[in-house]
Amino acid sequence: MKETKRYAWVVVGLLWFVALLNYMDRQMLSTMRPAMQVDIQDLQSATNFGYLMAIFLWIYGFMSPVSGIIADKLNRKWLIVGSLLVWSAVTFLMGYATTFNQIYWLRALMGVSEALYIPAGLSLIADYHSSKTRSVAIGIHMTGLYMGQALGGFGATIASKFSWQATFHSFGLVGIVYALVLVFFLREKKASTVQESESIRVKPNLFKGLALLFSNISFWVILIYFAIPSLPGWATKNWLPTLFANNLKIDMAQAGPISTITIAASSFLGVIFGGILSDRWVQKNIKGRIYTSAIGLALTIPSLLLIGFGHSLFNIIGAAFCFGFGYGMFDANNMPILCQFVSAKYRATAYGIMNMTGVFAGAFITDFLGKSTDSGSLGKDFAMLSVIVLIALLVQLYFLRPKFNDFEDA
Repeated sequence: MKETKRYAWVVVGLLWFVALLNYMDRQMLSTMRPAMQVDIQDLQSATNFGYLMAIFLWIYGFMSPVSGIIADKLNRKWLIVGSLLVWSAVTFLMGYATTFNQIYWLRALMGVSEALYIPAGLSLIADYHSSKTRSVAIGIHMTGLYMGQALGGFGATIASKFSWQATFHSFGLVGIVYALVLVFFLREKKASTVQESESIRVKPNLFKGLALLFSNISFWVILIYFAIPSLPGWATKNWLPTLFANNLKIDMAQAGPISTITIAASSFLGVIFGGILSDRWVQKNIKGRIYTSAIGLALTIPSLLLIGFGHSLFNIIGAAFCFGFGYGMFDANNMPILCQFVSAKYRATAYGIMNMTGVFAGAFITDFLGKSTDSGSLGKDFAMLSVIVLIALLVQLYFLRPKFNDFEDA
């Protein structure tokens, strides 16, 4: 038993680095446009760059529910290893691209491969941890995403010292090597007996699972609550470096690290704080996870207004820090809240569908803000996102009413 508990945290540690690579490889492109547009002239258009960022999200979104279904049926270890290996190879190959179309299709392939990871990774962690440690475990895993986002912000800095091609090659090789490490150390979570394992991993009926999910009103509420905050969430990932550069009148080599590190550091603190608070609160109040998530989301509302309209370094960085902290609290509790409403048999499928709605929202806002940047209204449109976040917060507080700390306790 003690060994199982220890290995549950080993899994978090192993997947933490996968999460880092997942976000680092996708994020660094957002800061490398100035370096890449010298060689690929089509990237000089912010609208074209928006298309490039959006294709990843559209493909990632369409693949997310498929990825969840696959993760509920197959061995998640090999799914995670394969996913990491493919997207790392894609990152490596991007260093050889010479045209916009080549970058575009490689970015699309990255969307397919990266989508396979999150439902499998989060459901594996959720299975290894009980309701007493689930939010903390997932929160720690999420810090890997934020660390990857922060390191991705140095893409422009590294490219300015070496080349954007060498940057892609280096990060791609790191992921390929780490995929081999996971082959030896990562293990699937096994049920108590072989027969039980077979019933959980192989036999869940696809149509029955989807019917159960979509007939659950609470799941629809969770979808809305997850999708709407994804608009500012993806906006900060893909366009905050540009907003920092425009509003603070600094070049991207400075704006990229400042913006991504600010968001990542504050989100790191937010997921840890939100995870600990949620795991303790839910032992005393069944809605503890929901209240913790709501507090975090409430912090993002004034932050978005200041990010959009602020023009001083203190105001913008302070607002970005507050946004990251609040979003981290929200992020740490999405899967744990889902576990209060959905059986372990269908959690990866459910999270895949959630991920799809969130990513489609992200694809829309990424494309929209590309046009917004060209028209000079990026800051104003960032600020307007605070209104729809408020709507999501009110919907969540009113409609989500869990009956169990963990649906399996039923």
